[in-house]
Amino acid sequence: MENRNMLDKVTPPPLPDAAVNNHSAEANYGILDWFKKCLRNYSNFSGRARRKEYWYFVLVQMGLLFIAMVLDSMIFDAETGLFYIVVVLGLFLPSLVVTVRRLHDTSRSGWWFFISILPLIGSIILLVFLASDTKPESNQWGPPAK
Repeated sequence: MENRNMLDKVTPPPLPDAAVNNHSAEANYGILDWFKKCLRNYSNFSGRARRKEYWYFVLVQMGLLFIAMVLDSMIFDAETGLFYIVVVLGLFLPSLVVTVRRLHDTSRSGWWFFISILPLIGSIILLVFLASDTKPESNQWGPPAK
């Protein structure tokens, strides 16, 4: 009985359905829940992604890349080996999609992503856009993400 109660405490709450607009459940999301939410929306370029969703995804992505590099160095004696390549390829599209949706949340087109092509200054501008606050008004990509 005690193990069951312990299991209930560590199991994260289920993600709400897209049809149900239950934002109070998001207060109980953990980092991995936000990451899974981005993975589930890997092909949804429309809509908006709030700061928390974007930055938790980036945090978990960096952690996975670090773990892959450590495994590659231990197994293959190389920093970029099989595990690193699998993680990069597996998370490329979800990363691109959540970046575009984050730009939408700041009332910018997803095409602003390509400003990062400019050496140094482009990446800094994109970082400022991604870190900026959510625009509270509705825009062409939908209502504000809660």
